[in-house]
Amino acid sequence: MKNFKFTKMHTLGNNYIYVNMFKEYIAEEMLTSIAVNVSNIHTGIGSDGLILICPSEEADVKMRIFNNDGSEAENCGNGLRCVAKYVYENKLVNKDKFTIETLSGVVKAQVYIKDDSVLKVTINLGKPKLRKRDIPMLGMDQCQVVAEPMIFDGNTYISTLVSMGNPHIIFYVEDINQAPLSALGSIVENDYRFPMGINVGFVQVLSEREINYRVWERGSGVTQACGTGACAAVVASILNNYLGKNTLIKVHLAGGDLNVIWSEQEAVLMTGCANTICEGTFYY
Repeated sequence: MKNFKFTKMHTLGNNYIYVNMFKEYIAEEMLTSIAVNVSNIHTGIGSDGLILICPSEEADVKMRIFNNDGSEAENCGNGLRCVAKYVYENKLVNKDKFTIETLSGVVKAQVYIKDDSVLKVTINLGKPKLRKRDIPMLGMDQCQVVAEPMIFDGNTYISTLVSMGNPHIIFYVEDINQAPLSALGSIVENDYRFPMGINVGFVQVLSEREINYRVWERGSGVTQACGTGACAAVVASILNNYLGKNTLIKVHLAGGDLNVIWSEQEAVLMTGCANTICEGTFYY
C-alpha cells in the first residue's frame, strides 16, 4: 500500500490537504483521484481539496491546487497564504519575502514572523484581469463586464466579472444571509458562457471600507472563505463605485476577515492568517 505524509491547514475555515512534494511522490495520473479521496469527509481526511507544494524553475516554490471534485484550479488566495506559512516554517525558504508559482503565474508573498512562527501573510496577486477573454467568457473578448444584466435560470442578475488568476462573477445583495448561494451557485458555475467554469460570489456593501462576502467555489461548492474571491469582490466593488481604490477594505467572510487593497499601482494585496490543523499519513 502506498502512502504520503500530509499537513492539513486552513485559512478562515477554507481547508486543504497540503503535501510537500520536495519529499513525497504521487504519480501524476493519480492526482485527480487522490484529491477526491482525501477530500471525502467520510472515507478520507475531509477538506476543500488538495494542494501540492512543489519545486519550481520560475519561483522559490510552486503551488498546485486540486478542488474536491478532482479538477485542477489556476489559483487560490487562501491556499497561497497556507503555502507561504508552510514553506517558511519548514525551511523550504529562508527569507520573509519570496515568490510562489501558480498555474496562472508567479505571485509575491510576505510572511510576518514571531518566535519563528508565521502569524499572518500578505499575498500580492498582481493586476486583476477584466476582459471577457481573461475570465474566460464567450463573446466580444476585449469587453469588460461591469454591472451588466445577465439571465440565469430565467432571472436577471446584475453581474460583474473579475479574474484574479481564476474566474469570478460578483452579484450584489442587500442581505448577505439571503444570498442564494446553493440555489444559484451550481447553475452559474456551469453556465455555457463560462467554458472553464466560474466562482460565484455575493457581496453586501456595508460602508466605504467594509463588505460582506459569500462564495460558491468552482469545483467545491459553498466554502467558508475564498481569498481570490474576496479580492475579486473588492475590485468589482471599486469598478461599481461602491469602494475607493488605494483604500484598505475589510472583507467579512463566513470563516473570518481578510484585509484587501487595490493599490494605485494596480496590484491587489491580500493580508490574513494561516493555520496548521494537523499532520498525518494518508494510505491509498
